[in-house]
Amino acid sequence: MSSAAQRAEIPNDLEAFWLPFTPNRAFKKRPRLIARAKDMHYYTPEGRPILDATAALWCCNAGHGRPRIVEAIQRQAAELDFSPNFQFAHPPAFQLASRIAALAPGDLDHVFFCNSGSEACDSALKIALAYHNVRGNASRQRLIGRERGYHGVGFGGISVGGMVNNRKFFGSLLAGVDHLPATYNREHQAFTKGEPEWGGHLADALEGIVALHDASTIAAVIVEPMAGSTGVLPAPKGYLQKLRAICDKYGVLLIFDEVITGFGRLGFAFAAERYGVTPDMITFAKGVTSGTVPMGGVIVRKPIYDAFMKGPDHAIELFHGYTYSGHPLACAAGIATLDLYRDEKLFERAQALEAKWCDALMTLKGQPNVLDIRCVGLTGAIDLAPAAAPGERGYAALEYSFHEAGVMLRLSGDTIELTPPLIVGEDQIGEIVDKTARTIRAVA
Repeated sequence: MSSAAQRAEIPNDLEAFWLPFTPNRAFKKRPRLIARAKDMHYYTPEGRPILDATAALWCCNAGHGRPRIVEAIQRQAAELDFSPNFQFAHPPAFQLASRIAALAPGDLDHVFFCNSGSEACDSALKIALAYHNVRGNASRQRLIGRERGYHGVGFGGISVGGMVNNRKFFGSLLAGVDHLPATYNREHQAFTKGEPEWGGHLADALEGIVALHDASTIAAVIVEPMAGSTGVLPAPKGYLQKLRAICDKYGVLLIFDEVITGFGRLGFAFAAERYGVTPDMITFAKGVTSGTVPMGGVIVRKPIYDAFMKGPDHAIELFHGYTYSGHPLACAAGIATLDLYRDEKLFERAQALEAKWCDALMTLKGQPNVLDIRCVGLTGAIDLAPAAAPGERGYAALEYSFHEAGVMLRLSGDTIELTPPLIVGEDQIGEIVDKTARTIRAVA
């Protein structure tokens, strides 16, 4: 790259952009800038490669700069840049919805599109409330989340979510919300590969919540099959099956938030398939377009959709949606992405690599300050002992990994999260682990 091109790509003023989920002052003192990406790597404006060990934000499951997806977006932009999906529609939206419904288990047959995981979670919660309302059960208004859960940043998502820093600055949030206990216990689960043996009984806490509030007031339970953003907490064995049974017992809807686990992260199109549990709704985003164009959505079971289809044919059934729901470019990207997943067998690839991935991560057990390592699918987390202040060691690891080790890591406090694209090679798994070990030693 020429020096002139480099200068054009490096901003001369960092002040105007307020970065999300970022310590802005620290970042702007020593920015981590990315200029381009291809396959398993990002590149800085100077051309230095950064190995992507996180699929960006858990989303670029097919890697970066895949020609098939890029060309589909370009064609769609030239042919139809935008079409409303309020009272009108375009063919790719129906095509993609059919493809997603075909991947979902059971009778999860209908897809409602939005633009992000946050919107998907809020949409699912609204659908749950409206579903009970149209069936004459308007008293079912209570929503149940889980401690350490992450369901995006809308008011609904942070209300049912259980990550303290995401909640504490924003007031009382939605009324009528309760939380299941988190499923993680280091004493019983440390250094577990896959689903922990201990913890399935924690689902029984839902019985206590029902007893406290009465089933007639509860609309839905929302959980991640693997709690990702809080530090990769796989569901204990039997946990999701117990939740399904309790929800069935009391007529409560069960929502799986699969914004992270959807589209191959755990070796299946959806984690629901891995665990043999069919929820009433699945939220998705991220991997549906491999991160190329913003898109999210909710997949609902046929009886939920049918419950809304009772009034006059000319009347709107659900007063909800977004300007860009089912955007043509996002739909084109989604169709091309699903084609690529299918033709390159990337979900099956994740299954095949899981054991090697977990074995490699566990070699970090003896590194300084490592308190625990967890892994499931092509996902892993390493808990580091805090330094003087919580998150200080984690942020130092983030800086060192990018500027010195040449690898992109994700941080949740003092937890390193590793979630590479599904195209990762066995040699690159070794490189990720080596560079992570180097980072851990550097911040000891």
